[in-house]
Amino acid sequence: MLKGQVPPEEYETGNTRHTWDIEELKKAHEVLAEVGYEKGEIVRGYAGKTLYVNLSTNEIKEKPVTEEMKELFTGGKGFGLKLLWDGINKDTKWDSDENELVMSAGPLNGMTQYSGLGKCLSVTISPSTGLVCDSNAGGYFAPYMKFSGFDALEVQGKADEDVIIFIDGIEGKVSIEKAPLEETNAHLLSEQLTYLYAAEDTEKARQMVTVVSAGKGAEHSYWGCLNISFYDLRRKVPRLKQHGRGGLGAVLRNKNIKAIVARIEGFDGMADDPADISRIAKVGEKYNREMRDLDRFQNNMRQVGTGNIVEVMDAYDLLPTENYRFGSFPKASNLHSPNFFEYFTKIIPDGCWYGCTMACAKAIDGFEIRTGPYKGHKVTVDGPEYENAAGCANMGLWMPEWVIEWNFYCDTYGLDTISFATGVAYYMEMYEYGILNKERCGGLELCFGNFEATMELMHRIAVGDEDEFVRVAAKGIRRMKDWLIANKWGEQLLIEDCGMEVKGLEYSEYVSKESLAQQGGYGLATKGPQHDEAWLIFMDMVNNQIPTFKDKAEALHYFPIWRTWFGLAGLCKLPWNDITPADNAKTFSPAKIPEHVQNYADLMSGLFGKEVTKNDLIDQSEKVYNFQRAMSVWMGKGRREHDHPPFRSMGPVTKMEYVSRQDRYDQELEEKLGHSEDDIEKMTVDQKLQLIYEYRRDQYEKLADAVYYRRGWTQNGVPTPQKMASLGFGGYTAMLEMLQAAIDADDADGKNVWYGDYGADEEVPCDDLRYWENDGLVQEDYFDE
Repeated sequence: MLKGQVPPEEYETGNTRHTWDIEELKKAHEVLAEVGYEKGEIVRGYAGKTLYVNLSTNEIKEKPVTEEMKELFTGGKGFGLKLLWDGINKDTKWDSDENELVMSAGPLNGMTQYSGLGKCLSVTISPSTGLVCDSNAGGYFAPYMKFSGFDALEVQGKADEDVIIFIDGIEGKVSIEKAPLEETNAHLLSEQLTYLYAAEDTEKARQMVTVVSAGKGAEHSYWGCLNISFYDLRRKVPRLKQHGRGGLGAVLRNKNIKAIVARIEGFDGMADDPADISRIAKVGEKYNREMRDLDRFQNNMRQVGTGNIVEVMDAYDLLPTENYRFGSFPKASNLHSPNFFEYFTKIIPDGCWYGCTMACAKAIDGFEIRTGPYKGHKVTVDGPEYENAAGCANMGLWMPEWVIEWNFYCDTYGLDTISFATGVAYYMEMYEYGILNKERCGGLELCFGNFEATMELMHRIAVGDEDEFVRVAAKGIRRMKDWLIANKWGEQLLIEDCGMEVKGLEYSEYVSKESLAQQGGYGLATKGPQHDEAWLIFMDMVNNQIPTFKDKAEALHYFPIWRTWFGLAGLCKLPWNDITPADNAKTFSPAKIPEHVQNYADLMSGLFGKEVTKNDLIDQSEKVYNFQRAMSVWMGKGRREHDHPPFRSMGPVTKMEYVSRQDRYDQELEEKLGHSEDDIEKMTVDQKLQLIYEYRRDQYEKLADAVYYRRGWTQNGVPTPQKMASLGFGGYTAMLEMLQAAIDADDADGKNVWYGDYGADEEVPCDDLRYWENDGLVQEDYFDE
C-alpha cells in the first residue's frame, strides 16, 4: 500500500475504503507562491500577527496585531471585522475580487483546560444578504492556524484555477499550490489532504493536519458552507464541522480555493502562554464536575448532543413543521433524540476540540448512502444536530435515515443545512398552493414529505443544473420571492409573508410566532435571522424568564452582546448554557447563568495575568457588536426597514394556521385587544387574522423602538457617532462621518421618529422604559444583584 492510501487495514468503522495514490496527487501540485516566516512565540493568547494572501497577485505577507486591535476588537470575529473594514469598500460585492474571507482565532482559542475552546470565526460579504456575515465552526483549523503563528488568515482576490493555501506550521512556510486532481466534495477531499499533508505516515501526524473545504454544491448556491476537519484518531477518519450560515463556502469556491490546510508538529496545554495556569485549571475542573454530575439530568448533551432539543421544542409547540405553519406534528416523535441515539457509534468519546467534556459532536459510522453519486458507499456522518433534524421536520421528512442521508450530502456538497431546509420548506408550501407546480419546478414534485424530490433537487444543485427553477432555488428564499412575484405567480403578500428570511438570510429552526422576544432576536440580528446572536426562545417560552415587555427588550440588548463575546474569544456557546450549576435558579438572573460568565472572566484573567471582570467581557463585546451594525449601515442595509421579519415569524398567515390554534388566538383577541366573546364569535377567520396581523406588527415595531433606544441607536436603527466614540472608536473618523451622514439623510427623509405614539413630552419610547435612565452611552453593571 502506497503512503497515504486510505483507510488502513485496521479501519473498523465499516466505511467504504478508498485507494487514492497520494503521491500522484502531490506530484500534480504546482507551487505558485511560497513565503517563509518566523513563527515566533504566542504571548498571552496572541500569535501577534495575521496572514494576508491575495490570490489574484499571489502575494503572501504578514500583518502585525497591534495593541489597538486587541483593545478594540479582542480577537476572533472582532479581528475579522477589522481586517474586512480595512480591505473592502461599501460597494464591494460578494463575488468581487476585492471581497475577503477572513478566518480568525481568539485569545482563549486552543486551550484545553475548559470545554469548547476550539471555535473558528469567519467573516465575509454574504451572497445571500450583501452584508458582512459571520459564522463559527468547530474543528481544528483556528487553533492550528494560531499555533502555526497567525491570529487570522485574510484571503483576497481570485485564483485562475483551483488552488490550495497551505500553512505549514512545522517548516514555517505558506504556499499557494495548484491542486488539479483532488476531489472537491468535502468528505473525500478532507481525507486526501489529511494524508497528503501529514508530515509522516502515522496517525499522530494525521491528527496534526486540518482542512477547510466546501463542496460542489457551494459552487452553484448562495447556501455554500465551509467544512473544517478534525482527524478522529479512534475512527481513523477526518470528521467535519461546518461554518453554515451566510454562504462562506460559496465565497471560497468563487475564489477558486479548493481547500485551506494547516499543519503543526504538536502542542500542549500551555501553548497559549497563560499567565496563571492554576487559575484556569481550577475553573476547568469545576466545570468538568458539573458535566459529570449534572448533564444526564439536564440536557444529556454527552449522549445525544443538541438533538435533545427536538423533543423539547415539540412539547412546547415550537418545532417548525411545514414551513413554520405549525409547532408540532403527529410524526415528530420519529425525530426525537432516542431514535438517533440508536444510530450513534457508542463508547467512542466525541468532541471537536481537545478537552471538551461536553463532547456533543455525535457521529454515525458505516452509514450506507442510498441516493446520488455515493450510492452504496458507507460513510461517517456527523450529527445530526438539532437544526438538521428540525429542518427535516420543516420539510416533512420524518424518517431518521432520511435525515442522516440528507445531512451527509449537505455537508459533503458544502450546503448549509439550515438555509437549505428553510428554503425548500418554503418552496414546498408554494407548491402546495399551486404557486409552484411540477412544470415550474423543473419536473420535481416538491411537496411536503417527498424525500426523493428533496434529494434530487440537492443533487441537481451540486452538478450545476441549468434549469431556471433549480438555479433560482439555489440562491435562496429572497430570490425565489422575487422570481415568483416577477412571474405574477400568486398573491404578493402571501409570497412575502410565508418566506422565512430577513435581509436575505433564511431563518433557523424555531417557531417564533408566540415569542415576541425571539421575533426580535431574529429580525434585529445584525447578519440575519440566526439564533446564535439571540437564542431567546428557550428562556421566553420554556423557562418563562423574560415575561414582560421590559424584560424582552432588555434581553435583546444584553444577550446579543453577550453571545457575540464567544466569537471574540474563540469559544463555543454551548458550555455556557447547555449545562447550568445546580443552584443557578437561585441566582439574581438565572437566564444569564452568572457563575458561568464568571468562569469566562476567570479564564481571561488567568490568560492575561490581570483581573478581567464580567462587565469587562460585555464591554469587549459591545464594541464589536456596534462596529458590525455600523458596517451594515455603511453597506446600505443597517436600518429599521431591513429589520422587518415576514409575518409567518410573528403569527398565523393562513386560515389553516389560525384554525389549528383557534383557542389561543381567540383568547388573544379577548385579553389583548379587548374584544368580547360575542364579537369574536361573529367575526370571520379573515377578520380575526387581520386583527392579529395589525396587533402583532404593532408590538414588534414598539419592541424595535425599545431595543434601538436601549442600544443607543437612532429611531431608524443607526448607531450614533457619540455611541461609537464612547466605545473607543473616536479615531475612526471615516466611520463616524459616515454614520452622521446616514443620520442626516434619515432626518431629511423623516425616518428618525419612534414608531409608537408616546406623547410629545416624552423623550423615551414608553413609560415602561424609563428605568433606562442613561442614553445608552453609559455602561452599567449588568451583574449587580
